Amino acid sequence: MAEAKSRREITSWPQQKLRGHSIPGWRYTSKEFAEQEWEQMWTKVWLLLGRESELPHYGDWQMEEVGPESIIMVRQEDGSVKAFYNVCQHRGNPLVDDEKGSVKRFVCKYHSWAFMPDGELNFAPDRHDFPDGDPCGKVRLEELRCETFAGFIWVNMDPDCVSLREYLGPIWDDWSRWEIDKWKRYVGLTTTLPCNWKVVLDNFNESYHVPTVHLGANIKTNRRKVFANVNTNVDETRFDLSDEGHNRMIMEGGYAAGQTDKLGNILEPMASTLRFWELDPADFKGRPDDTRLALQKAKREVGAKRGYTHYDNLPDEALTDAFHYTLFPNFAVSVWADGFHFLRARPHPTDPEQCVFDNWWYCSQPEGEKGPVSTMIGEFKRNAENPHIVFKLGERSMGKTIDEDIAVFVRQQTGFRSRGFKGVYLAAQENRIRRYHELIDDYIEGRRPLPAKSKKKVVRGV
Repeated sequence: MAEAKSRREITSWPQQKLRGHSIPGWRYTSKEFAEQEWEQMWTKVWLLLGRESELPHYGDWQMEEVGPESIIMVRQEDGSVKAFYNVCQHRGNPLVDDEKGSVKRFVCKYHSWAFMPDGELNFAPDRHDFPDGDPCGKVRLEELRCETFAGFIWVNMDPDCVSLREYLGPIWDDWSRWEIDKWKRYVGLTTTLPCNWKVVLDNFNESYHVPTVHLGANIKTNRRKVFANVNTNVDETRFDLSDEGHNRMIMEGGYAAGQTDKLGNILEPMASTLRFWELDPADFKGRPDDTRLALQKAKREVGAKRGYTHYDNLPDEALTDAFHYTLFPNFAVSVWADGFHFLRARPHPTDPEQCVFDNWWYCSQPEGEKGPVSTMIGEFKRNAENPHIVFKLGERSMGKTIDEDIAVFVRQQTGFRSRGFKGVYLAAQENRIRRYHELIDDYIEGRRPLPAKSKKKVVRGV
């Protein structure tokens, strides 16, 4: 019992000393700065790209683009995954154009050079006609460092990079608790935004905007009473910054404050959530704040028998609260007890005032559950087909909450072009934004974040 309790505790992250970056507007508009970011930062970091479950068999592949690069991830005969630049080594023609597929060989459409899934050149027409000798056996696809974790495929363009585990630091231990590698994607939406990629990550590095942008709060609103499943009070939110440059924010969730009628009855959707976990909403009439701990206890007691095996690894807080992470440089995710809200921004290949934005949802797949999967975008049938949808901005919704964020992104980008914007004036709860920009500068100037030392102090609760 003591061992299980210790395993579920929330470990602390070290304090970070910030330098007070002013974050001027040109960082979001300058092509010269974007080129520095690309050469000195993007090509030196681990990037989350593919999903292992998309490559079940030998020869299955996925292709993803990051800035000017296109990268193929391929399942190998021994079950591992390799990553290659999507370019033929003959004359530079891209090998694939689609998002995914399966091959015995990658055959270039220009001159029919054929590469095996492990990158070896297997065939070249007129191989006797090359003054430097037969290219087969000499030429291979250019390989990138590639590792897998949490069911995802990660790549690094720097051959001398540290291991993925060292790069992720405390993220590795935190995410290992959820069994995310077993979860399935239910939403996959991608569009191009008219803003710099950092606008997106800045937004997801703070919760200061949540009451105003998402909950309708204003200067007259008691923000502790707004209708929400998360507690947006800054004094009750936990903010962590890691040595490796990744950030964590923990916001209390699973409570019914702001979700009662005038008589104190629990309203939807909290009422249905309580019933799902075998609790009676009527038992919480007049005391909505008690729902959070009650849900934690109920999930702990009945979760395992319903197939939620990962609950045994999680701290009580993770059964109700939002554990929100921003992974340097371009990935943000809210990890709930059974939901993984995947938010990623990739740089545009040529225009610093555009970026590619992904809004995806993964959910746990307990074998015993038959009901629908709930996400912020809607409810979905379990085991249903969920295609990846790429569309032009405005053609469809990204979901109410993300649509609200995008409206801010677009307006903010115009503000960064103004000579009247001289730099930021940040609250302490926005320190993760400053940390992100300071880390970008560190990479540009040739400095890398120091790996975490032995810091295992335990903090009970949030």
